Parts: sequence; structure tokens; C-alpha cells
Amino acid sequence: MAVTITTPLSAEAVRALRAGDDVRITGVIYQARDAAHKRLAALVENGEPLPFDLRGASIYYMGPSPARPGQVIGSAGPTTSGRMDAYTPRLLGCGLRGMIGKGERSQAVKDALREHTAVYFAATGGAGALLATHVVAHEVIAYPELGAEAVARLQVCEFPVVVVNDCYGGDLYEQGRACYERAR
Repeated sequence: MAVTITTPLSAEAVRALRAGDDVRITGVIYQARDAAHKRLAALVENGEPLPFDLRGASIYYMGPSPARPGQVIGSAGPTTSGRMDAYTPRLLGCGLRGMIGKGERSQAVKDALREHTAVYFAATGGAGALLATHVVAHEVIAYPELGAEAVARLQVCEFPVVVVNDCYGGDLYEQGRACYERAR
């Protein structure tokens, strides 16, 4: 049975999640990828204000395809999370609580998740058209010149994800590999 959570995420909500949990997110999440992360990290380093409040926020590593007429967003599949790893610990230190993407995270990110009580979710790669049906509003809020890599505010309803890395050091990918090894 899926756990339902609402954004912004509280520390208590994050502490209730464990690697492997099936989760549905409702509320606001932010879309941002590599180029936007580089700019956000530079703002943090320079003590400048960010284009949105990171406290309790969740960022979806996604670059949407153009919306067809009558649609809110085009395909909305996840991108590889590791490309954001250089910036992630800094953003977690500013209050970021959740990230959504695909693929493994660095040890530095996993350590920062524990330090800052945050969580990393995976969205299913290759299911961008299905994931888009859970996005009910999409608004670019920063860096429109980046096109698909602009920062956008997404309103989502029952957005399906799985907890990969929890705030206790749990790692679904490591657990899966260990289970496979035991079964061999």
C-alpha cells in the first residue's frame, strides 16, 4: 500500500519513510536540472536569494517535452540524478528535503540526506507520459532562457515514486543487490 505525503515535506514526514516505500506525492514540487542547479548553487555561495524557498521543498530532476494542445505538460520523465550530486549537499543545507530522479546517488549526497533529514525518491524512467498525467499545473518561475532546464513549479496529485535513499542510510539499490546475491 502506498504512503501518501503532501509537500512541503516536514522532517517528521521524512523520518517516517524507509528505503523501498511506495509513495504518492501531492502538492508543489520544483523542476530543475543541471544548468539550474549550477545557478542555484552559485546564488547560495554568494548569499543571494533563491527564486523559491528551499525549506521543505522537493526538486524533480526532469526536463519536460513541450505540451500538446490541451495538456499541462508533455512527457515528464526523470533524468539521471548523479549529475546534480555536486550541488545537492549545499542545497540540502538550505532546507531542501526531497529529490526525485533516477539512478544512484554519491556517498556525499547519502551522507547529506542523513545530516539534513532528507529523502531521495526514484520515479520510473521510461514512464514520462504516465507521470505527466499526475502533473496538474506547470509554471516556469526562473531561468526561462534555459528552456527545458528552467526552474518550474509543478502542482502534482498522487505523483508515484519509490524511496531509494532514506534519512537513516537505507539504500534500496544496495538492498536489492544484496537480496539478489543471497538468492544466487
